[in-house]
Amino acid sequence: MVCEPAAINDIEQSATQVHATSVTTPTWSDHVYSCTLKYPGGAEITMSVKELSDTAETDAFFKEQGDKLGNTGNLNGLGQGAFTTRDGVVVRKDYKVLTVDTSKLPASFGGETRGNVAINVGAVIMSCWTGE
Repeated sequence: MVCEPAAINDIEQSATQVHATSVTTPTWSDHVYSCTLKYPGGAEITMSVKELSDTAETDAFFKEQGDKLGNTGNLNGLGQGAFTTRDGVVVRKDYKVLTVDTSKLPASFGGETRGNVAINVGAVIMSCWTGE
């Protein structure tokens, strides 16, 4: 899952090139699993995965996230649908929707823009979900 040490290591190696100083204890509430990666200087990336029951419910939640977070553009080739937001990225696969919030990162982080970090984190997580 997104908050496991292997996923955090993959994010560090492939998406941020910055070591997280800590990861909050993952929470599970209302079918949402989430945690926050904390970095030096107060920078943070929050990841959450909503598990849904069927295609219709997943479609509705995915659209709702776009309305709520501000869909700023579709991303082709990531998961089974993805879009950027004002503060990150949303990706769906099967009956799961991943939200990556990079609003608490500086404009440039690990040599990438905040937006590119969000996309890269989403891609890393999707590579972990292959075959699920």
